[in-house]
Amino acid sequence: MSIKDVLQKTFIEGYASMNLTISDMIICMLCTAIIGIYIFMVYKGINKNSFYNKNFNISLIALAVITAAIILTIQSNIIVSLGMVGALSIVRFRTAVKDPMDLVFLFWAISVGIICGAGFALISIMASIVVSIVIIVQTGIKDAKGAMILIINANSYEHEDEIMQVVDEYAEYSRVKARNVTQTDMNMAIEIKCQEEKELIAGLMGIDGILSASIVDHEGDVTL
Repeated sequence: MSIKDVLQKTFIEGYASMNLTISDMIICMLCTAIIGIYIFMVYKGINKNSFYNKNFNISLIALAVITAAIILTIQSNIIVSLGMVGALSIVRFRTAVKDPMDLVFLFWAISVGIICGAGFALISIMASIVVSIVIIVQTGIKDAKGAMILIINANSYEHEDEIMQVVDEYAEYSRVKARNVTQTDMNMAIEIKCQEEKELIAGLMGIDGILSASIVDHEGDVTL
């Protein structure tokens, strides 16, 4: 079998069961590893986590190659494929994936291994290009400024009207989320959308009886 025939089987036609050669397997593994490295580079480029986890990123390449090897094994021997399905059915993964994007990259790497192992590497390449373009474009879009929490500590509940006047002056949106009043002080938590944060704090601290004022940002998506 010529190199052209091997490449055609690997990228377009797919592998026929019980008809895999050493060259088929080597080219399949190399192609899977190259696409896995491409996934590695995309993940490293768009990663926004506070701490970049290089071990997780490297595992994406290994996961793609291992999945391709499993698919090749299943295609080459029906008896082995039944045993492989039974063995994989008892595997349990305990590591929690906190970031949804990490889950996307895991599924991407597994899909690449499955598609390349089946002998349709061209589909895997095309899908990887489209997925990476979508991810890069979406991550490049600037997010709208989200709501923040304004926390105010005053020495009396009588200052609430003055507080809300200042908040309404500087904030585009405001909503009281919590109010705690005692005989000696009052604490308020107000959800706000504000572009002039420094001016808002300065205005609040200009009110007699305000002990402290702070703005707390929080992570989350913004619904427009």
